[in-house]
Parts: sequence; structure tokens; C-alpha cells
Amino acid sequence: MSRVHCPALLISAPASGQGKTTITAALARFYRQQGKNVRVFKTGPDFLDPMILEQASGQPVYQLDLWMCGEQHCRQLLYKAASESDLILIEGVMGLFDGAPSSADLAGLFGIPVLAVIDATAMAQTFGALAHGLATYRAGLPFAGVIANRVASPGHVDMLKESLPKSVPCPGVLNRDSDFELPSRHLGLVQAEEIADLDSRIERVRQALVDNGFDYEPGPVSFERPESSVTDIDLKGIRIAVAQDSAFAFVYRANLELLQEMGAELHFFSPLKDRSLPQADSLYLPGGYPELYLQQLAQNNSMHNAIRAHHAEGKPTVAECGGMLYLLESLTDKAGQRADMVGLLPGHAQMQKRLANLGLHSVELPEGGLRGHTFHHSRLETELDPVSVSKSSRKRGRGEAVYRQQRLHASYLHMYFPSNPEAAASLFRP
Repeated sequence: MSRVHCPALLISAPASGQGKTTITAALARFYRQQGKNVRVFKTGPDFLDPMILEQASGQPVYQLDLWMCGEQHCRQLLYKAASESDLILIEGVMGLFDGAPSSADLAGLFGIPVLAVIDATAMAQTFGALAHGLATYRAGLPFAGVIANRVASPGHVDMLKESLPKSVPCPGVLNRDSDFELPSRHLGLVQAEEIADLDSRIERVRQALVDNGFDYEPGPVSFERPESSVTDIDLKGIRIAVAQDSAFAFVYRANLELLQEMGAELHFFSPLKDRSLPQADSLYLPGGYPELYLQQLAQNNSMHNAIRAHHAEGKPTVAECGGMLYLLESLTDKAGQRADMVGLLPGHAQMQKRLANLGLHSVELPEGGLRGHTFHHSRLETELDPVSVSKSSRKRGRGEAVYRQQRLHASYLHMYFPSNPEAAASLFRP
């Protein structure tokens, strides 16, 4: 079996909110400035963190999730990256051992050392206990060390490092500084394009790590060549119009690349700015933040008419989460402001102050089974009967309805097309 070797690290933490994305972005920039070709991955189904990490690394960022993507697909992504790159960084999801499968499961399966980020705010010797627990909780898990984040002073750093067992190195520390923090909103971090000073923020964190003595070279990891993933599924010549702007940006890069590998031609457009659709056989409306652009979307009646005409001609449309909300009769934001949307789907949606649903899901469609995830703060009211309901990977998780109107497919579920390429192709095939 052929193998390639490439240095790799998985950056994790005891919990969410510890600073994983900030540190991962700074590390990507640190090694990139050494002249290395750095490839970054994000564990889990997140859309927002990869936008930050792409800007830091200058390379495409893909999701790695053993449940949603499958082990074979993860192997393919890692092997390709290892063959083309000088370093692989993987940002974990939640805490190191959280979820099933967890970031630790991913690191253990592929033999990738874990570098844990620990928020040291209001902490002294307990830092060492926490680091020791992360390093030893699972026997055999490769562990590279810890980074102390949000430290208060040189004296604080001394206490933290003195608390560590000799077996757990601390190659880096980062000061507490509001300029290092990345802004967020209800679905997570703000989109990269909305952070005007993102590059300078990443650079400040990188420089702070250097000033505090960070100097760490990850060791090589062996990646096994996976089985061939060549597909004979044919979408040759099919033109797919894909919504892509600030309101509709939540789409898996792997989804778009799979459609292209199957022969489809992708033509991007903006429901915010464009007055008409590109000439297309099918339409893809991914998720995003339509609630932040209510009036702009509502006032673009020419685009509404173009989408309704596309549907009236019997052409396929796939609408996910925010894309589905855009097709409703109306959408109301958290402040109670209501605006008319495209009106293809009977129903209305209202943004909520609390999370409505979250988790990894599978769904059985007439075209076949697909996996993906849901994450939204809105409630939908419609008279439509669902053609299917997704199943959560969690015991107490709530499923998501899938609606159909002729060739229109709409749901809160963000589907991961590589989980079933044939089923995904069938949704777009005229």
C-alpha cells in the first residue's frame, strides 16, 4: 500500500470558545510565512471557520467529519493534501473528546498529534491538571502539547508552565487581548469578508506567538493511499446556477467540486445584486444569512420573477436552510421586521432568539440516502406535507422536514453531496 508522509497537527481544546480558530489561523500564517505550503481542514460541518482559515492559509479548506463525510472520503482528502503540501493543520470541533465521532477519534484514526488550546483565564495550577487529563484520558492518542491562551502576565505564564507534567510541553502562549478575538453572531463567527481587518488580526496573533517564543516543528505523519474514487456519474453539459454572496455563502466546497467532477458547469450569481439568473438547467440556493439582508432581497423583484420562471419551466431547484427561507412567502427577523420573499413555497419563517435545531443528520430521499447537518435559529410554518424527515445522529435529536414542489427540493438540511454522489446528481439532473 502506497503512503505519503507530511507533518500534521490537530488543534483542539477542552471545549468550544477556547480560541481554536484564532490559534489555528495564526499557526497557518506562521508556517506559511516560513515558505511552507499549508493545508488546513476543519473537523465537523462548520461553514464559517473555514472562511477564516482559507484567508490565513491562502488555500482551500475542506470539512473532515468521520460520520458525515465517511472514513474513506476523509482518507482521500488527507492523502491528496499530504501529497501536495508541506504541512497539514486540522482545527477540531467542540472539545477534544466531545461527540461521536470526536476530534480525538479523527486524530487517533490517522495518527495525527493533538495540540490543545486551553483558555487560561482565571486559572493557575489547574491548567496542568487539565492538560494532563487531555493528554492521558485516552491511551495511545498522540499528543503534541498545549498552547496557553488569554494569559494575563509573564508571572501567570510561569505558574501555568510550572503546573505542567514533564510529559506535556507548552510550545506557545498567547496574551489576553481583545484585538485577537474574532467577532461572532448567532450562527458562529462573522463571515471572513465582513471582518475588514481580518488579515491584520491574524498577523497580530502570529506575531504575538513569535514574541512569546513559539517555535515548534510538527513531525511527519504517514497517510495511506485510499481506494480510487473515480465516478462515472454523468452531469456533463448541465449548467447549474449557484447563489453565492453575503446572504448565501454556506456551501461545502466539496459539494461544488463534486458537481464539477461529474461534468456540471457552475455559474455563480448574487440574489442580492443580480437582476436575472444565469442561463441554467438547475438552481442551487445554499444556506446563509438572508435575515440580515431582508430589504435588499425583498426589493429585488426581478430576481424573484427569474426564480419563479425557472421553477415554472420544470427545472430542478435545490434550496437549503437560508436558501429555503428565501423561497417562502415571507421572512421575519429577530427584531420583528417582516419582508416578502420569492413566494415559491407556501409558508412563513420567523427568526428566534434561541437555537431551533442543531446536529448531524441523515435523510432518505426518493433519489437515495444522504448525510449532512442542520443549524438554524428560525421556525417555519407551512401547510406543505414533507416527503421525508431527516434522522438526527443524536438519540434525542429532532428531524428536519424535506419539502417538494415539482422539481423543487427544500429543507433546513445542508446535504454533503459526497456522502452519496448519485443521489446528489439526481437532484440536479433535468
